[in-house]
Amino acid sequence: MMKERVLSNSIRLLCVSGFAFTMQSVQAQTPVTPDAIQTVQVTGSRIKSPNADSPSPLQILTSADIAASGATNLQELLQKNPTLGAPTLSRTNSNFLTSGGGVATVNLRNLDDSRTLVLVNGRRFVSGQPGETAVDLNTIPTDFIERIELLTGGASATYGSDAVAGVVNIILKRNFNGVTLDAQMGKSDQGDDSKKKIALTWGTSSADGNSNFMGHFGFSKQGPVYSRDRGISAIDQNSAMIRTGNASDAFIADRPFYSGFAPQGRFFHDTGSYTYDANGNPIAWNQNGTGGANPTGYNRSALRTIAVPVERYLFATNGTHAINENHSAFFEGTYASTRASTNIEPYALGAEDIYPASGGQVPAEFLVNGRMVRNPIVPQYLWDRISDTDGDGARDYYFTRRMAEVGSRHSDAERGTFRLATGLKGTLKDWNYEAFIAYGKTKESQSSTGQVNVLNFRSALEAVPDATAPGGVACRDANARAQGCVPINVFGFNSISADALKYVVAPGSLDNAVTQKLAGASVNGEMFELPAGKIGWAAGAEYRKEESYSIPDPLTQAGLNAGNAIPPTFGKFDVREFFVESRVPLLKDQPFAKSLSFLGAYRHGDYSTVGKTNSWNAGMEWAPSNDVKVRGTHAVSTRAPNINELFSPPSQDFPTGLVDPCLGVTLTSTQPSAAACRADPGVLANIRANGVFTQTQADLQGISGYNRGNPNLKAEKGISSTIGIVLTPRSIPALSKFTFTADYFKIKIEDAIVSTPRQYSLDQCYGGGNPAFCSFITRYPTNVGSSSAGAIQFSDTAVSNSGGKGTEGVDLTASWADRVGPGRLSAHVAYTYVKSLWDLPLPDAQKDENAGEISTAQNGATPKNKAVVNLAYKWGAFGINSTTTYYGKVALDDQFLAQFDLPARSVSTGSKIYNDFQFNYTLKKSVELYLGIDNAFNTKPAPIISGLPGNVTGTETDASIYDPIGRRYYLGVRVSL
Repeated sequence: MMKERVLSNSIRLLCVSGFAFTMQSVQAQTPVTPDAIQTVQVTGSRIKSPNADSPSPLQILTSADIAASGATNLQELLQKNPTLGAPTLSRTNSNFLTSGGGVATVNLRNLDDSRTLVLVNGRRFVSGQPGETAVDLNTIPTDFIERIELLTGGASATYGSDAVAGVVNIILKRNFNGVTLDAQMGKSDQGDDSKKKIALTWGTSSADGNSNFMGHFGFSKQGPVYSRDRGISAIDQNSAMIRTGNASDAFIADRPFYSGFAPQGRFFHDTGSYTYDANGNPIAWNQNGTGGANPTGYNRSALRTIAVPVERYLFATNGTHAINENHSAFFEGTYASTRASTNIEPYALGAEDIYPASGGQVPAEFLVNGRMVRNPIVPQYLWDRISDTDGDGARDYYFTRRMAEVGSRHSDAERGTFRLATGLKGTLKDWNYEAFIAYGKTKESQSSTGQVNVLNFRSALEAVPDATAPGGVACRDANARAQGCVPINVFGFNSISADALKYVVAPGSLDNAVTQKLAGASVNGEMFELPAGKIGWAAGAEYRKEESYSIPDPLTQAGLNAGNAIPPTFGKFDVREFFVESRVPLLKDQPFAKSLSFLGAYRHGDYSTVGKTNSWNAGMEWAPSNDVKVRGTHAVSTRAPNINELFSPPSQDFPTGLVDPCLGVTLTSTQPSAAACRADPGVLANIRANGVFTQTQADLQGISGYNRGNPNLKAEKGISSTIGIVLTPRSIPALSKFTFTADYFKIKIEDAIVSTPRQYSLDQCYGGGNPAFCSFITRYPTNVGSSSAGAIQFSDTAVSNSGGKGTEGVDLTASWADRVGPGRLSAHVAYTYVKSLWDLPLPDAQKDENAGEISTAQNGATPKNKAVVNLAYKWGAFGINSTTTYYGKVALDDQFLAQFDLPARSVSTGSKIYNDFQFNYTLKKSVELYLGIDNAFNTKPAPIISGLPGNVTGTETDASIYDPIGRRYYLGVRVSL
């Protein structure tokens, strides 16, 4: 069983409620007189009111929180909050992706990034990925942020599609005057993960105060962290289950567990396989060095990356101009240039990549002018041990080889994000209005290395004797020779010549873009005086258009670079929406009802793709006294499918592990699948020829398939409920500085968009009573021969509204700040208990419970208990902030354990605690020095090794949750003028 020693650790302060902030922000608060009361607006409502509370659970992080964290990227801070789940993309989990390396996204409630809506100043921001809706937080400058509001729970009625799990609303600074410089640098304990940052923010106002202009320039660079530089990930390993003498079960790391794809090659003959030593001599294959011999496999971890290096240039600006006393114009502009590089080991080439039709059988001789001619590159040792295995009359062999001569698979992605919003706002009598337009575009250009052209590789493998060619050997195909084909020798270390390498390498490219156009207008105000006050209301309309494309290079599109065929994706949609919202005061200053209000909102959308959608929410706020408030909401939210889900064309895949229900069927079989199988002409021909439906090894290895979108998708529906209590005991002197909130939440997503599992389609098509799934299956026809007739040629999958997701739990927050001794102490606690987090892959399937498990269904580790604690003390010029993050223990996925006949929760990893500290000293009124230590006690990540669910390749842990880097230091200075 995996057991980890729990180390004491911590995290940065996160604001735990909408009522109390960090120590710095508490100090900034001043008493508010009745004459100074103004209407404000908070996330979750478009109605302005004197009350800044939210009917839904709301947590706020201020600019002081960001400064105290030392975070370079906003994601680093947000991930400390217990309401956040594992992000789909981050520096530490995106190295192995074909696109999206280094992108930083956010995932509320672990319901997926696509169900978390990220806003900037209450308006949508363009996505950081083509075809998706998730915003790349790399594009938001942290030093330009005033606060961040985290609203958890459905908010589609207020903000539109995608707010099923909640909203992250980033409020930028405004009306700033002066200049602020923040410079920082840091490194990890191991001398890597270097960090450099410089940020300059300035602002000025006109002499009459009618205009304000702000600007920001930022540069940051975070260096790589390689797998080889951490003990847990330096050597290839794999999980292995052992049964001890007392019948207890555990998973251990089988280490080393080197790859069978080695740079010197592994060659399979009739009776076994062999490889080559450093001197070019044939030796027996010994992947992991068992029996005392030296290993001949390959350590992939030597070239893998734990943390992707990211370099960013950021420019942001905003401004306002008062046209007159009641009307003003505003604008916001952002440009972000990001570069990220991923790096993994050289390509693992198998003969089936070159000869897919034959399952990887490579001919060692060819029919030339009526006689068989031996390939002179094939060594005698192999020649003597091979025969004709596929019936074409020529001797065959199979090989695997790590293409070290081609080099690492390296990708450089350059992304540029541009966004501009402008509009008018003001008052008309007692009404407030705002109208805006916005345009945003993210464009990415990606270049990659490490792939080969399989057609050229095949031509280069097929060599024949030729006295006129260099070395007496030439490519067999005349057309290939005319195009520069040079025979390739794959037998041994560094055996591929420079000329042959030049002929087979295939650099890759990928061009992506996503464009967003917005327009909207809204009004809000008060009307109809009731005994408890006026009714607040808001109404508005919005228009949004999204377009996206993703274009790989031609070889990738054709599947001719030893990878899967990936066609280009194009898509667009638009939506027109209108919304209304109201706050109705029901009681005021009554016994047991200091106030009682009803809140309601409704939004109607009309999509060019899914048609009409409706969202609504209803909430109540009841304050029996000044010290206690009870709040609750019920909401129905929607999420329209994104461009990738709708328009992705068939993208080739090569699935493994499929079990054909027709296997073993005879002419007299009576099981439910038999009749459906015999109805296929190819299957029937196979049975008649062999007596029973039979598959060859080539049939099993040759299964292909396509993943595709679905233009017939409809919108998801999310149903969420919250009920909570807010305690602000100001009437009790001893507790007058204390605030506490407790909120219960429950979210259920119906008609969730999921990909149909391939095995499920097979089982439903053949004997499952649902022949509609047969459209996903293509079998070989009768004319391919009895050995392959009826075998699965293509097993496809597509997305559909056939799933479900949900979560249920409790959020607790507490905060307190007061003078203690010579200084001021503040404390914050935020805790989330996840009672349930489930996934429903298909309507007739059982719910897969993931709370407290390490599961692939819900993005890795999902502890039931997660908390963050912040303590801050300020004494004169000195200050200290400590932040503690707690992740509860998690067990391996119960479905994974069931494969080994192990009971649920029987294998788990311990809880983890991370501690961060920042020390600051005010040198002068305008100069502050700060020193930070992240993961101060060097808490090791939970050992979730390769082969276990939740593992992030190259890290040997779930790097979406746990820190795979270790202790880090940073030093900085802030100057304000």
